[in-house]
Amino acid sequence: MNPVQSAPTEPASHAGSVPARRRALAATVHGGARLTPEHARRHHRALVLRALYRGEGLSRADLAREVGLARVTISDLVADLVAEGLIVELGTRADSRPGKPATVVDLNRAGFNVIALDLSKDATFGGAVTDLDGTVLHRHEVDVTGLTGQAAIDAVVAVLDALVAAATVPVLGVGVGSPGIVDARGVVLRAPDLGWADVPLQDVLERHSGLAVVVANDANAAALAERTFGTGDDDMMLIRIGRGVGAGIVVGGALVQGANSAAGEIGHVVVGTDGGDTCVCGRDGCLETWLAIPRLTERLAHAADADERDGLLVAAGERLGIVIAPVVGALNLREVVLAGPRDMLAGALLDSAVATLRGRTLPEIHGGSDVRLTGLGGDIVVLGAAVMVLMGQLGVS
Repeated sequence: MNPVQSAPTEPASHAGSVPARRRALAATVHGGARLTPEHARRHHRALVLRALYRGEGLSRADLAREVGLARVTISDLVADLVAEGLIVELGTRADSRPGKPATVVDLNRAGFNVIALDLSKDATFGGAVTDLDGTVLHRHEVDVTGLTGQAAIDAVVAVLDALVAAATVPVLGVGVGSPGIVDARGVVLRAPDLGWADVPLQDVLERHSGLAVVVANDANAAALAERTFGTGDDDMMLIRIGRGVGAGIVVGGALVQGANSAAGEIGHVVVGTDGGDTCVCGRDGCLETWLAIPRLTERLAHAADADERDGLLVAAGERLGIVIAPVVGALNLREVVLAGPRDMLAGALLDSAVATLRGRTLPEIHGGSDVRLTGLGGDIVVLGAAVMVLMGQLGVS
């Protein structure tokens, strides 16, 4: 699945310098500018890498048929990519047809590591070293309870340093899923739970590590993971519930960013007119006050019995359903996927959200919309951060 396409850049290594500012994830030739040979070559490289990423071992003839390019063009591209270490030759394929056996090539899947960070959980910053297929090779996590502002930034740097030290081959890049509103430059415009405003996190991490870094909203990262490694639909909303609450929205297979990079920022939508607890943003009754894991955990800890506990979960699910119903209705989404602690989301909370959604949308149109938990578990943001690196550096997902 490929919700967003990107132009590839050169891979970065442990000791390499930060490459020139990467092109936006959805790179285009703007303003009707004439397509240059360099643009065409980058596009062709991305097509070859994408075909290999999905195909896991193809001959040059296979690639020519797959991407629709001339054999000589494919041979030149493959030669360059082998020289760069991005592609490896696997040997000849056993073939019953007459003639010289074809040599099979593939991505150098074991030749690069990806570092992926998840800053969305309620009490920890964590991350992983993965291979190009998203297999987790090493994990690292730190407790950040109570940390905000510069102390929280320092904690991110510490997690990154630990993961870089654990990498065993050159690092292709670093992906970070952060709560809050994150613009295309990787600036965290606002993350109230972390006390961040206009924090240039991408630039901070690039300068510190010397690696290519991409920072995006954690829910958007999770949506990319669901589309790439899960079963996410072309029209879906992924709701990430952790330290806060946010959504990644995919329409027609494309991730929706919004005018101010804030599409899916549902956590600070006030739910209803009956007030509620004061949110970190300063308003009363935001969705996060009902559903964010720290808030919900505290309420559940003070529940007198199982009935009161279920009532709290039902109320949280109802507020979630109230917020998502207009989005599902307006965009005609096929599914809503929840990502967060399964022990809290499954059961009463999920059932309440489904019932509320059904009661607030037209059954003839939205009755088939599926509401489910992700199958990717707690690694969904980490996997999405890895996808962002693959998209930004190789043009594949």
